Amino acid sequence: MSPDRPVGALFRRFRERLAAERTAVANRTGGEPGSPTARGVGRADSGSRATGTGAGVGRTDAGARDAGLTPHPPRDAAPTVGRRRGGKGGRGGEQLTVPPAEFTSYYGRPVLKPPVWKWDIAAYLFTGGLAAGSSLLAAGGQLTGRPALRRAGRATSLAAVSASAYFLINDLGRPSRFHHMLRVAKLTSPMSVGTWILSAFGPAAGIAAVAEVAPRLPPHGVLGPVRRLLPPTGHAAGLVAAVTAPALATYTGVLLADTAVPSWHEAYPELPVIFAGSALASGAGVGLLAAPPGQAGPARRLAVAGAALELWGAHRVENRLGLLSEPYAAGTPGRLLRAGRALTAAGVAGAWLGRRSRLLSAASGGALLAASVCTRFGIFHGGVASARDPKYTVVPQRERADRGA
Repeated sequence: MSPDRPVGALFRRFRERLAAERTAVANRTGGEPGSPTARGVGRADSGSRATGTGAGVGRTDAGARDAGLTPHPPRDAAPTVGRRRGGKGGRGGEQLTVPPAEFTSYYGRPVLKPPVWKWDIAAYLFTGGLAAGSSLLAAGGQLTGRPALRRAGRATSLAAVSASAYFLINDLGRPSRFHHMLRVAKLTSPMSVGTWILSAFGPAAGIAAVAEVAPRLPPHGVLGPVRRLLPPTGHAAGLVAAVTAPALATYTGVLLADTAVPSWHEAYPELPVIFAGSALASGAGVGLLAAPPGQAGPARRLAVAGAALELWGAHRVENRLGLLSEPYAAGTPGRLLRAGRALTAAGVAGAWLGRRSRLLSAASGGALLAASVCTRFGIFHGGVASARDPKYTVVPQRERADRGA
């Protein structure tokens, strides 16, 4: 082989070692490198493991010791360094001769394809929770005889669910796709279940809101029977909307956790809790804005319950997930979630301190609504950030593999 021809690093080191061993033996025996004497031809050496009979430097332990080199380890001896891969209980398999490769992306591209959802889906997360919380507020006002809460909750619920339908259809691209999703009901698909929940909730919320215009209809004539039938029908529809509201508030959290996005998928126990708390807090904000302080008692209690769930879930997401908590604490998601916590705390404090102040109560309601927006958008952007960085995909996978080994 020509010396100028490029060879592998391992073969190059073998040639260099072989040349050094031949030179050492030649010096010891007085022969020329490469001569029969240097190669050990005609000399006996007990302990040779090779087919030759001479010292065979590099072939026998004796020749290696004479040359001042480290003897070869026995072929049946287990390696003393390195880690072996494969085999039951760590025995056998292939010995690792190189350190584990560092994670990287393929030509600068992420390992996962980031979600194609845009801001309209983040807005859909908020309006869906707002519709659910407002329907619960309206049901509370209906059952406790607080008409201001009932009217505000029903009107907001209809407006929010209409906005949700718009954002969802806008993301799907064509209205017919929403209709096509109603052809099947797949319980294992959060999107399919959510479509049916939205289809059941929307008409009920609409009937309950329309029932609020019954007192403005003429008592006689063609619209007289409609005026008499709308209130009881609206009460029943309002209760139906309130029954389906918890599913509407939480299914979006299940939908996000069902994806392969690392920081969403790993937070599957907390996301439905966060979204439920955010929905309750936003509904309470509507009540504090629209109802006088004397009728806002249920809204204040709803605000406390929603804030407790939302703050607990957000704390868990930002501290339990280890590396996957980083996207929720840095950059835009971190700023949004911190603002959401501050606004939630301020809204709850103002709701209870302003029980006799309409202005402070309304300000607290606005803070709770803003907190819900920040929380939903923060969770959304945190998941998108975790999908763009390959670190959040590769490192947790290696940790799980190491724990399994």
